[in-house]
Amino acid sequence: MSELRNLTSQEVLKKRLETDAEPRRTLSFYQYQLIENPQQFRDKLYEKLEKLGVLGRIYIANEGINAQISVPEKNFQAFKDYLYSIDFLNGVRLNIALEDDGKSFWVLNVKVRKKIVADGIDDPSFSMQKRGAYLNAKEFNELTENPETVVVDVRNYYEYEVGHFENALEVSSDTFREQLPRAVEMLEDKKDKPIIMYCTGGIRCEKASAFLLHYGFTKVFHLEGGIIEYVREVKEQNLENKFKGKNFVFDNRLGEQITDEVISHCHQCGEKSDTHRNCENIACHLLFIQCDNCYEKFQGCCSDECVTISNLPREEQKKLRRTQKGKSDTFNNSQSRLRARFFDVRNK
Repeated sequence: MSELRNLTSQEVLKKRLETDAEPRRTLSFYQYQLIENPQQFRDKLYEKLEKLGVLGRIYIANEGINAQISVPEKNFQAFKDYLYSIDFLNGVRLNIALEDDGKSFWVLNVKVRKKIVADGIDDPSFSMQKRGAYLNAKEFNELTENPETVVVDVRNYYEYEVGHFENALEVSSDTFREQLPRAVEMLEDKKDKPIIMYCTGGIRCEKASAFLLHYGFTKVFHLEGGIIEYVREVKEQNLENKFKGKNFVFDNRLGEQITDEVISHCHQCGEKSDTHRNCENIACHLLFIQCDNCYEKFQGCCSDECVTISNLPREEQKKLRRTQKGKSDTFNNSQSRLRARFFDVRNK
């Protein structure tokens, strides 16, 4: 049996992927299903997927599986056949990426977690068995024509910032676990109105719909397959597209362009931009929006301070990080800084 974890350095894997011309297909899938022995299931899955050349990120828990991966085109059918040979995954929807250069992932990570989505729910009476009704793209468009309908975005604020559905309610937060109770509070006076939850691929809005039902909401729906499936159906069926901007994705691409509209702004100069980058100072690595002009001006960094640090010799950078032990203002509170900048720019 091969090793059940990656033993090659990230740097080597990244370079290998950059030079690999083999076509790959990026996709995601999830399923809420009781898995009695997540570790055993994980090891079997890893062994098979590694042989098929699958790369990506997969979380497995007692409550199910959540996967974002890329598959070599030549092995796609073999992958699909294997996946569908697993009883509870037989016929599971595969959300195929809308824009794909095959460079979305460079390593296979399959991890056992407490939850496949960190939700902060510790109420033993909560169950995923009772969840909101699915809506396809056509049904979503029709229901949103009802002025009583409330459309709720259950993604993080930096996802909402670059793209969202028309008139969607933002439940502003840093994490999904913060978002769930906040959504209940925000919607307290709308318990009998039609409420549609949506997210990127469906996994968060499905759980959010169950959470609202658990708290007494009566007309809860969620967008089947999330934004990814919605856009695919809109194109196939020639429907009106009610999503505006870019769909943020959690892989190396950091986004899929849905429409030509740019609805967000550079966090440094305020000009229109929807390009997320990670700060080139590896000790910071802040996720933020940066236009091309600021990218050149700040050398891909989020601040002058980070420019200075990123231009130091690599050994000096390492020494600085060891000296600071990651506790200085330079390296801490990245998301807090992004959040403050985001609201400053948006409210100008």
